[in-house]
Amino acid sequence: MLEDKNQERTSLAELGEFGLINHLTKHFKIHHSSTVKGIGDDCAVLKNTEEEIVVTTDLLIEGVHFDLSYMPLKHLGYKAVMVNLSDVYAMNAEAQQITVSIAVSNRFPLEAIEELYAGIQLACNTYKIDLIGGDTTSSTKGMLLSVTAIGSAKKEDIVYRNGAKPTDLIVVSGDLGGAYLGLQVLEREKQVFNVNPQNQPDLDAYTYIIERQLKPEARKDIPALLKELGVKPTSMIDISDGLSSELFHICTQSKVGCKVYEEKFPLDPQVISTCEEFNLDSTMVALSGGEDYELLFTVSINDFDKIKGNPNLTVIGHVTEEAAGLHLVTRANQELELKAQGWNSFSDQE
Repeated sequence: MLEDKNQERTSLAELGEFGLINHLTKHFKIHHSSTVKGIGDDCAVLKNTEEEIVVTTDLLIEGVHFDLSYMPLKHLGYKAVMVNLSDVYAMNAEAQQITVSIAVSNRFPLEAIEELYAGIQLACNTYKIDLIGGDTTSSTKGMLLSVTAIGSAKKEDIVYRNGAKPTDLIVVSGDLGGAYLGLQVLEREKQVFNVNPQNQPDLDAYTYIIERQLKPEARKDIPALLKELGVKPTSMIDISDGLSSELFHICTQSKVGCKVYEEKFPLDPQVISTCEEFNLDSTMVALSGGEDYELLFTVSINDFDKIKGNPNLTVIGHVTEEAAGLHLVTRANQELELKAQGWNSFSDQE
């Protein structure tokens, strides 16, 4: 949307695949002793430990998962790493390495890919992650970006989705709905720009929610905080597809039900004001918005005293017997059946 059309352009063909990989990755540092060999050979080499290894991967496709008319490439690189690190932290594990594979069409010059990798490098340096490999290839249209993250944890520390028990408390980190609303603001400004390219958007009132969309942060701090508090979650998941969808995952895997309370949902003031502006229900945004990359987890009710009052954590409900189903309790004390209405990558794209 605000792209500089006069940027210097270097064709990727001038470097070739191996030259491009070397050019993009030569300044990445190694942070972990478990990384024996990173980029530069047929395989990366990782040192085996006595810990369990966790692996996760995500594929991001232009036009489906991101729109480059308002998503800067540096932000895209950063976000692509965060999406995967968030999954590792949701296992109560430490993220250590990533691989990055990209496919790009010839509309992207070298300078654009450098911006993408600048974001990836910033994420690696900030979260102390080693880039150990990947692939580059051509695409007939647009950009595809795949990141795989590798982490580890002691066997007894790993948290799955299937451990929630009736009477457990349901807890969420941070606040909800901001990323979805940031996307709505950006989409609106894109439409305004398409009508009048001379119009310059004033986004000062939406700084927080736009950052939640364009530059999310994985909650590396939450597993460390819980360990410090002496709390091990009974189940955990990250909020990528929306709170209601993630609750369904935990409840289905754990064979339990749940009750969550509308009045307990943590909402930033900017979320509330933007919902009013867009005539959206803030509870539905919190339930179905997605891309917040907060952690949703359950803990024993006996751990309540350890987490209560912590500004990073909010108890939003409790686990029930499976037969009770999944319900939202409204501010008017009505019980409504929860539906999983989060992001579905296989839904019809208009």
